[in-house]
Amino acid sequence: MKEKFEESELIINNDGSIFHLHLRPEQLADKVILVGDPGRVALVASHFDSRECEVESREFRTITGSYKGKRITVISTGIGCDNIDIVVNEIDALANIDFETRCVKPQLKRLELVRIGTCGGLQTYTPEGTFVASIKSIGFDGLLNFYAGRDEVCDLDTERAFTEAMGWQGHQCIAHPYVAKAHPELIERIAGSDMVHGITIACGGFYGPQGRELRLPLADPEQNDKVMHFHHDGLDITNFEMESSALAGLAALMGHKALTCCMVIANRRAGKANPNYKNSIDALITMVLDRI
Repeated sequence: MKEKFEESELIINNDGSIFHLHLRPEQLADKVILVGDPGRVALVASHFDSRECEVESREFRTITGSYKGKRITVISTGIGCDNIDIVVNEIDALANIDFETRCVKPQLKRLELVRIGTCGGLQTYTPEGTFVASIKSIGFDGLLNFYAGRDEVCDLDTERAFTEAMGWQGHQCIAHPYVAKAHPELIERIAGSDMVHGITIACGGFYGPQGRELRLPLADPEQNDKVMHFHHDGLDITNFEMESSALAGLAALMGHKALTCCMVIANRRAGKANPNYKNSIDALITMVLDRI
């Protein structure tokens, strides 16, 4: 660990806020809800009893407030694991780096990070409207492979089994998939027994990486069939989304707790989708707020 972070590594704005999020350390709660859509921040915060601050920068919108006596921050990440890399690193810096000295604080905070998102269901038992908790997440993006210690926090057995099932051993054109696990205490407390527990694939795109074919043909037309039939350690691959693996993996490396909970808005097996999902995701939001 570096003794002191240079200005080029930890970029602090003139107002004392972190570079992308534009948040100051005192504006971050220890309980953080992450959503993709900036518009969903207001929906989550509409349940708050009070608000402390509202900050907006690019696709990153933040509101910190109180819900039933709990101090909570809700942040929009935008789409993709690359944005999760920005958000998780910056909120960890806000919690665990002293911005005056640019050194790691002697006492580290453990944050609770819960993503509330939408996803595509991959099994017959995950129709539109199903709530899915990502017990394990398979990252197609390769993000965690850039960090030391990734093997220590990843499920290497599931990685090997999945790579073999997909026929990707030695493939030079695909980022090696990594398998990150949600924190067991959050699984028990927030996912409980009334969400489907499964393996989620976090894709590096919405079309080709999720097996959607418009004008561009797929490199492997059988990809989704292999994914849907993969079963390991008592779990199926239940859904596609685009952020859960980076969240679970980075949180594990940093010592935070993380979990992704999604509502299915399209079922790939049935070929059906609900574009009006925004009217029903509030039930998942309320459930997470009550349990975080």
